[in-house]
Amino acid sequence: MRYRIQITLFLSSILLGIGISGWKAFANPMIEAPSPLAQTPIRGDQTPLYDSQPPPPRVDPLPNQRRLEDTLIEQDYRVTALQQDYTNNLWIGAWQGLARIDPNTGRTLARISLPNTIIGGLAQDRMGRLWVGTYQGLKRVDPRSNEITAQNFSLPSNRVLSLLIDRRGYLWVGTDRGLALISPDQGLLMTTLQELPGVSAQAMTLDAEGQLWVGTLDGLVRVNTASALPMEQLRNLPGRTVQSLTLGPDDLLWVGTSGGLLVIDPETGEVLRSVTPFREQSVTAVRFDPSGNLWVGTRSGLFLVNRYNGAVLREIPGLPSSRVLDILPNVGNKVWVGTTEGLAWVSLTTGDAQSHQAFSRTPPTP
Repeated sequence: MRYRIQITLFLSSILLGIGISGWKAFANPMIEAPSPLAQTPIRGDQTPLYDSQPPPPRVDPLPNQRRLEDTLIEQDYRVTALQQDYTNNLWIGAWQGLARIDPNTGRTLARISLPNTIIGGLAQDRMGRLWVGTYQGLKRVDPRSNEITAQNFSLPSNRVLSLLIDRRGYLWVGTDRGLALISPDQGLLMTTLQELPGVSAQAMTLDAEGQLWVGTLDGLVRVNTASALPMEQLRNLPGRTVQSLTLGPDDLLWVGTSGGLLVIDPETGEVLRSVTPFREQSVTAVRFDPSGNLWVGTRSGLFLVNRYNGAVLREIPGLPSSRVLDILPNVGNKVWVGTTEGLAWVSLTTGDAQSHQAFSRTPPTP
C-alpha cells in the first residue's frame, strides 16, 4: 500500500508539472513565439549565402571589465543605450525598461512592457523597427503599435551587449560569447561567429569600406561582413578591454578602452595616438556630433574634446552621475547622456546639463 501511494504521488507531480507548463504556454503566447530560428539561411540574388551554424558551446567568458552587475532592476537607474528613430524621437534603453520620448520637450510618448529585462543595446532597421538587445535575448518592437513582434533566443548567448545594422540592412548582435547575424525581416539567425577572438562583443562599428569592427575584452577584431569571418585582430591595446567604438569624420577608429582613448587607422591597424588627457582613464562612450565635435564619456565625467589635438574644451557638470554609459549627440538640439544614475541632456546652445526627471534618480535642477 505504501508503494502504491508513493507511485500515485509521483505520477500526480508529473501531471501537475505538465499542466502548469501547458497553462503558461497558453496564457503567454510569446513563450512559443521563438520557433526554431537558428537553422534557416536567407537567400536572394545579391545576398551572401551563409552556412547555418548552431550557437557555439557555452564557455565561461572573460571577466566583464565594465562591471555591469545584475542588481535589482527596480532599484537601478542606469541608462545603457540610446537610439534616435526615423521620426526623430528618442528611444531609451535602461535597466528599468524601454521608453520613447520627444527629445524637444522631454515628454514620454510610450513605455514598452519588458518586465525584469536589462537592456544592453538598441538599433533601428531600414523598415523602422526597433531591435532591443537584452540580457534575456533579442526582441523586435513595432514603433507604431509599441508591441513585441519577434524574439530570438537562439544566440551564442542571450546576454546581448551591442547591436548594429550593416550597409545591407542585416543586424549584427554582439553577446558576451560572440557574434550573431540576423535577418531583420524574419528575425532569423543566419550565422554565428563561434570563435570570436576576445570572446565578448562589447561594441561595434563599420569602417569606411563597410567592414565590421568589434571591440572585445581583448582588443579589436575586424570581421568580413560578407563571410562573417574574422579578418584580423588588434591586441595589446592600452587598457586591453574595448568599451566604446566609433568611426570618426576622418575615417579613423576612435576606441575607448578601460585604459584610455585611442585613434587607430583601420587600413593598417596602426595605433596613431593615445589621447593624452584620457590616458589611464576608463573611457566608456565616444561619439561625434554632426559638426565633428568629439564627446567622450568616462567613469569620471563627460568631456567635449578637440579631435585634432585631443585638448579638453569643456568638462560637463550637472549630470546625474559622473559614470557615463552612452552618448547620443544632436537629437532635439541636445546631447543625450546615459549614466549609472539616469538620463540627462546637454544643451548645444548653453552647454548646460540637466537630468530627465522621469528617467533619473536625481531630480532636474530648477
